[in-house]
Amino acid sequence: MQFEPGDRRRRLPRHLRSPTPDVDTFSFSIRPVRAGDLPDIREIYNHYVANSVVTFDEKRSTHRLWREKFAMLSKLALPFLVAVSASGQVIGYALVQPWASKSAYRYTVEDSIYLGPGAGGKGLGSALLDALIVACERRGLREIVAVISDSSAEASIRLHERAGFVEVGRMGRVGFKFGRSLGTIYLQKSLTPQMRRRLFRSGRG
Repeated sequence: MQFEPGDRRRRLPRHLRSPTPDVDTFSFSIRPVRAGDLPDIREIYNHYVANSVVTFDEKRSTHRLWREKFAMLSKLALPFLVAVSASGQVIGYALVQPWASKSAYRYTVEDSIYLGPGAGGKGLGSALLDALIVACERRGLREIVAVISDSSAEASIRLHERAGFVEVGRMGRVGFKFGRSLGTIYLQKSLTPQMRRRLFRSGRG
């Protein structure tokens, strides 16, 4: 999980590499994702796959994978948000997905936040995470977990701690990428659900 941009922009499409306005003119809006946003989201994520250890994925994600994720999160009515610039360009996204498949975990989710190049350090990460937390509480969720790499993700840890997440555990050497072992840090935040309903179930049980 990561919200700061990398430093190798040449892998991204030109419109995602465009210079970002100065801080005093930087503006954005946050809204629910649309199907048309998925290509830009895929390119932002794949930038981190290819150039960082903030995600443990080693293969670039496909359009099909993102279409399936979009459909799955839509079916579960789980928050999936994008940040767009004044010109309508997707410059970041945030989502939650089920923490685990067993039904007893149905009120717990894991978050994921990524920003595009030039979008870090301007309050966008905090705005996305705050909006995501509010959306989760409105959805009736109770716990949100962040799983963060123990290497090169200090900014992401600080972001979550500012939002009220607390570290609840670590695992060492569970990943291996770019020729080195990596661990994970687990942070958790308890939410205040604004509604009660059964989640992630189909049929009668």
